[in-house]
Amino acid sequence: MTTGFTVFDTAIGPCGLAWRDDLVAGTSLPSTGLADWMAKRFPDAVDGPPPPAARTAVAAIVALLDGARPDLAAIPLDLSGVPEFNRRAYEVARAIPPGKTVTYGEIAHRLGMPGSAQAVGQAMGHNPFPIIVPCHRVLAAGGKDGGFSAHGGVATKRRMLVIEGALADEPTLF
Repeated sequence: MTTGFTVFDTAIGPCGLAWRDDLVAGTSLPSTGLADWMAKRFPDAVDGPPPPAARTAVAAIVALLDGARPDLAAIPLDLSGVPEFNRRAYEVARAIPPGKTVTYGEIAHRLGMPGSAQAVGQAMGHNPFPIIVPCHRVLAAGGKDGGFSAHGGVATKRRMLVIEGALADEPTLF
């Protein structure tokens, strides 16, 4: 089994992607010390050039964060160790196209489990595949931001939604 990771530049900063053979094992949004963090998260992985399937995933992530709208739903994921509820919630989230959003409650309804919006929120907070599983497209009731566990928090979530066209770019004072 070949396991590795790479850190690559995007419009929002360096992101990380780990792979096991032809499956994406995890991704990371920008943060400080990303290469060290990826090495700790995937201790059996070697930092190096990605194989073809992982290169395709990296290119799609870069394109998405540049404002293109590639479909990342076909990128194969290593879901071993991911609880069944989370898998199902991620499957629903992966069907949300760029430029669109849904609420935690809507995902709960699509799962046939109304009332489980909080559990959906927890699943999104533990998402090992941010961007590929677009948890940033999942909002709280009434279209409120909700949380975002990635570095930069809700500001990163909003920035990604602006890039995708789901939110208008808000003017600043400067």
